[in-house]
Amino acid sequence: MKKTLSIIKNVFVWLIILLAVFMMIFTVISCTTFNRNDRSFLGFKMYIVNSDSMAVTDFKAGSLIFVKEVDPATLKEGDIITFMSQDTDSFGETITHKIRTVTTDAQNNPGFITYGTTTNTNDKTIVTYPYILGQYKSHISGIGNFFNFLKTTPGYFVCIFTPFMLIILYEGIKFFNLFRRYKKEQMEELQNEKDKIEAEKLENAKMLEELKALKAQLEEQKSEKADDELATGSAEKEIPV
Repeated sequence: MKKTLSIIKNVFVWLIILLAVFMMIFTVISCTTFNRNDRSFLGFKMYIVNSDSMAVTDFKAGSLIFVKEVDPATLKEGDIITFMSQDTDSFGETITHKIRTVTTDAQNNPGFITYGTTTNTNDKTIVTYPYILGQYKSHISGIGNFFNFLKTTPGYFVCIFTPFMLIILYEGIKFFNLFRRYKKEQMEELQNEKDKIEAEKLENAKMLEELKALKAQLEEQKSEKADDELATGSAEKEIPV
């Protein structure tokens, strides 16, 4: 039973450790990769969606989307693209909307008219090739909210700091128990040595008493023999010649 409980406890501790490590790794990944236009992995960029402008047809706020780097010339009507906004109201923001029409801007640069499917309203500015970051390919719903939470102070405290503190506390208690067991074993070993010494003393005292008794017995036998020899000598002198 104790062995089973120990195994369960160890499995639980390792799960906490793996969870904490997992959280830390993905926190680092989310901070260094997500929503970074200059970072990609295997040709994909990852962004956390912050609005519901595409919620009606594709993805909601809080989703993590995967965007593939593509040649803008291959894009067509109906494709969903991620781009850097040139609109004065949202300049520099990363937006993911659907292409309504292939067109050109005032300088005859090729580009696209885009819109959010929720409002079905065209964006104010034409998206030209240099500002296109890639084509939307897939998404994971809700996970973006989780990564955003990880980057907050409460998220760090709950998902990273607390598990590691629990591990440190567990290891501290484990070390304390091992130290107590070590001291207990030392005391038991010392007591066993004392008991052994006492037993040896008693054994030696017993042997000494036996030696004394044996010596007294030998002395008594020697005295009796001397008396017998003396009596025999006296008897021989009394016999007439």
